[in-house]
Amino acid sequence: MQVTETLAEGLKRELKVVVPAQDMASQLNEKLAEAKGKMQIKGFRPGKVPISHIKKVYGRSMMAQMVNDMIQEKPTSILAERGERAATQPEISMTEDEKEADLILSGAADFEFTMVYEVIPAFDVADFSSFKVVREIVDVPAEEVEEQVLRVAENSRTYEPKTGKAADGDKVTVDYLGKIDGEAFEGGADQDAELVIGSNRFIPGFEEQLIGVKAGDETVIKVTFPADYQAAHLAGKEAAFDITVKAVAAPGALEINDETAKTLGLDSAEKLREVVRSQIESQYGQATRQKLKRQILDQLDEAHKFESPSKLVDAEFESIWRQINQELSDNGKTFEDEDTTEEAAREEYRTLAERRVRLGLVLSKVGEEAGIQVSDEELQRSLFEQVRKFPGQEQEIYEYFQKTPGAVASLRAPIFEEKTIDHLMTVIDVTDKTVTKEELMADDEAEASEKKPAAKKKAPAKKKAAKKDEAAATDAE
Repeated sequence: MQVTETLAEGLKRELKVVVPAQDMASQLNEKLAEAKGKMQIKGFRPGKVPISHIKKVYGRSMMAQMVNDMIQEKPTSILAERGERAATQPEISMTEDEKEADLILSGAADFEFTMVYEVIPAFDVADFSSFKVVREIVDVPAEEVEEQVLRVAENSRTYEPKTGKAADGDKVTVDYLGKIDGEAFEGGADQDAELVIGSNRFIPGFEEQLIGVKAGDETVIKVTFPADYQAAHLAGKEAAFDITVKAVAAPGALEINDETAKTLGLDSAEKLREVVRSQIESQYGQATRQKLKRQILDQLDEAHKFESPSKLVDAEFESIWRQINQELSDNGKTFEDEDTTEEAAREEYRTLAERRVRLGLVLSKVGEEAGIQVSDEELQRSLFEQVRKFPGQEQEIYEYFQKTPGAVASLRAPIFEEKTIDHLMTVIDVTDKTVTKEELMADDEAEASEKKPAAKKKAPAKKKAAKKDEAAATDAE
């Protein structure tokens, strides 16, 4: 087999591979010899079929299978011999001329094909001794735990029917029908809907107008949907709701005691507080990790500047671009509504895609050098978590991951990433800093976006896209 490099431009490579006809013939003869002992053809005793006859009957099909096997197997061995890693599956092309193909299958011509691919760039991992990050930690105050306990216990509060007028905090049961310009709209009707006045579950201004109603009343409530309402066709619109009050109930006393805890499936009020504190700490812990991870990724990005494979960048950009356009469509908005242009947005998200791919390659190499592995148990746990998201479709989800190429790899990548981040936190300088919850939850997107060329113009769904930067950092891995 002869391999000739015909293009080496940046990360792009093109190879011409030639397998001489005599080598193809030699391999075919070996396969024919192997087949002779196994083949049974009418008119011949087992194992006594002449090779010439087998070749006449099956030679072309066996040669075709050899060609297919070479296309599947040779690129891997060629890359290994060259000491290269392809960023994506190499593109293979061979002759489309029927006469030439016929000569190859008959063993009268060399088999030639070309490989076109991009290599994973060579780079050195930075010295992490200079990396410094701050881990922001919130000490959860007892008052916050108590506030959350009250919210949790609110679900177990009892309500007693009352004959008087509804007051703030009462629960009302109503039928309602919403209309805009006299026409009912989709999603604007319900029956026997229960609503606690003051819970702020409904459109601003809706609940307050229920104060003073009593069972049997019929009234009309007029409200204006918020300008940023999630349903674009309702945003900013004035609506009138025909209300029929079915019942009014007053809240019973809300006590935090062992009995209240037991209604929630816990042994005691103290255990309830422990569970609530743990949940709050977990929520803050996630925010702490995300901000810490952002700092690490920013420093990794700053320390590693190299060309990323264009195929990987293209694929990542298309993924981002689909998300952005879907969000715009869902919200009934355009790029102009977001104070930008499609051209500026493309430039910005192209930069983001390049960052993601580069970080993915860096984290992949860091993890490999650290010997990080993803166990079967971790993959199974991740798969189980995915299945839980689709109750009633468990079997279909399992089959999807079994039959879809790359599906399991999509589970492996984020686990590998998080374990690599964990490793980095053991080798870089991490300083703990106690902050308030407001400081911890403060949006740091503005600081991150300053590093992107198009940050002067507001891009659609920037917050979501930036956060996804961290979740997709090792997609390239």
